[in-house]
Formats: sequence, C-alpha cells, structure tokens
Amino acid sequence: MKDIVVIGAGKIGSTIARMLAHTGEYRVCVADRSAEQLAQIEKHDAISTAVIDIADRKALAGLLAGKFAVLSAAPFHLTVAIAEAAAEAEIHYLDLTEDVESTRQVKTIAAQAKTAFIPQCGLAPGFISIVANDLTRHFDTLESVRMRVGALPQYPSNALNYNLTWSTDGVINEYIESCEAIVEGSLIEVPAMEEREEFSLDGVTYEAFNTSGGLGTLCETLKGKVRTLNYKTIRYPGHAAIFKALLNDLGLRHRREVLKDILENALPTTTQDVVVIFVTVSGYRDGRLIQETYANKVYSGVVAGRMQSGIQITTAGSICAVLDLLAEGKIPTKGFVRQEDIALDTFLANRFGRYYAQKHEERAAS
Repeated sequence: MKDIVVIGAGKIGSTIARMLAHTGEYRVCVADRSAEQLAQIEKHDAISTAVIDIADRKALAGLLAGKFAVLSAAPFHLTVAIAEAAAEAEIHYLDLTEDVESTRQVKTIAAQAKTAFIPQCGLAPGFISIVANDLTRHFDTLESVRMRVGALPQYPSNALNYNLTWSTDGVINEYIESCEAIVEGSLIEVPAMEEREEFSLDGVTYEAFNTSGGLGTLCETLKGKVRTLNYKTIRYPGHAAIFKALLNDLGLRHRREVLKDILENALPTTTQDVVVIFVTVSGYRDGRLIQETYANKVYSGVVAGRMQSGIQITTAGSICAVLDLLAEGKIPTKGFVRQEDIALDTFLANRFGRYYAQKHEERAAS
C-alpha cells in the first residue's frame, strides 16, 4: 500500500481518490479547504480526508510528510505552492494543470528535486501529448502536428452548446491566456479563441479554436523538428462566437470571478458527455508525404461502481495511470518528467490507461 495525497475534492479529485482506493494498493488522503466538499467524498476504508488551506505551509508540510506522492487536482494558481511543498517533503509530485507559467515554475523546482515531478498528467495536456509524440515516431521528417480535444455534452441544449464538465477556472484560463504554437518552424505565441476551423468526425460537425496550455511541453520537445504544431479545443459550432462576445465585447476577460459566477449559475453540469480526441500528424517517410491520424471518443460510463463523466474518466484515468507507471518504475523516478517521455503502448496497457481503449458499451456494462 502506497500513501497518496490528493489535493482538491472536486469532480476530478474525488474520482482520482475512488479509482486509486478501489485498486486495494493505495491509501488516499483527500485534502481541501472546504469541509462541505470533503463530506461528499465516498466513504471507503482506503480514503481519508483533511481540511487544509494550501497557504498554510506548515500544515501542508505535515500532511505530505512520509507520503509516496501528492497529486494536485487543485486550481492552477495553487500549483507552485504544492510543488514547492512536495520538493521540501521529498515526495513525488503530479498535477493536472494546463497553465503554462505554472508548469515552467514546476520545471525549475524539479531541477533540484530528489523525486519525480510530472506536471500536466490529464487529458490535454497529458494523454494528447503521449499520442502525438507516438505518431511523430512513424516519420523520417515532420511537417505538421495538429492536436484537437474537447469535452462536450452528448445532448447540447443551450446557445453555447455546452455544459460544465470540469473546472470552470480552467476553462476560463484556457480561453484567455496566450497559446504556444510552432508556425513555419518558429515557436511563437498566438491569441486564444482565434484561428477557428470546422471539421467532421463520424458525421458530426465540430469547430475548433486556439486555447492555452494543451500542448504541454511538446513545443519545446519538437522545436526545430516540425514546421507546424498547434493545439485547439473542440466545441460544437457557434460556441466560439458567443464566448468571444462575453470575453471581449462585455469585457469579462478582465472580470474572471464575474464570468465564473455567471457560468456556474447558468450552465448545468452533466455526466452525459463525450470526450473527442483528434490528432493528425503529417511528414515524410521513405521520401513520400504521408498523414496519420488518431481519432477517439470516450463516453461517460460506470467506473468502480459509479457513473462518471467522460472527462472524469479520461482526466482521472490519465493521472492514475502515470502514478501507477511511476510506482512500477516504468518511467523516470527523479527530476522533471514530460508526458511525451511516456510510451503510448505502455500507457494503454496500464489498468487506468485502458479506459481510453474501451468501447462505450463495454464500460457502461462493467
């Protein structure tokens, strides 16, 4: 049994705790400043809870002492404080942040750490980087890597064609902050919500547009090796136009708390969602220009006896799989570990990674 601390008792944090506890191989302490949130955590012999304010460095250090790892499912602005505490406690650190600046600071912390620091272990960034990097290995030289991901309601019923499926803070952040990309071989920053495109998959039309953070560390990894690299979030058509009006015309990009309050009181949550993953890589092999594509849809389903949304399954499943691989010594156990350092076959062979390979009908019946 390995002792794990999960910071954050929200949708994803609670799912991580359940997934790990039901293996019988992890003891999990879920920490949050909200006693109300913690009261909703599943009662299980391998799950405990702790009310804690991350700003209380002494309390956080005491909580992490002697543990195997800490997994952050907290808002991105708490990332650095948790990473610093993990380094001081000399335990492994994993997170789900999409925030670019936070990850840069985690990398700096990892340079002197005695344990592994593995940020961005979710869906995007996270699994999407593992997939994209695997595809790039099939080419002699690369031309383009295009990554598209979206968590969407199966049954959209409002003008935004959207329901809240994960962190509202995370959605707002990725819609506002600048986005890394490689254009004509140069690493640049491009504005969020721009460069909208449409595509169809399985007869359904989607739109996609620039959002921040989804590339993880791939820009750094592939710089000088590819002409075009970009990441876009997938939504149903019409979403981007309305959201740009909210952010720009109404000025809500400068009033994030107001926007968060509006969204959380106007948009219902749903577990009936679908995660769309669409990665296309083109390049030369044996002198010919070739394209390869990874396309997948992951639906909501029953996991460990409870219905979970697709975004819960993919996000929590990713970080749990990386933790498993770390515990088994299948990935580096010291320093900064990038998602693209993880082999796709190894990830999908893991008990949590298999959620990406299962069919909707199989998972729902399990």
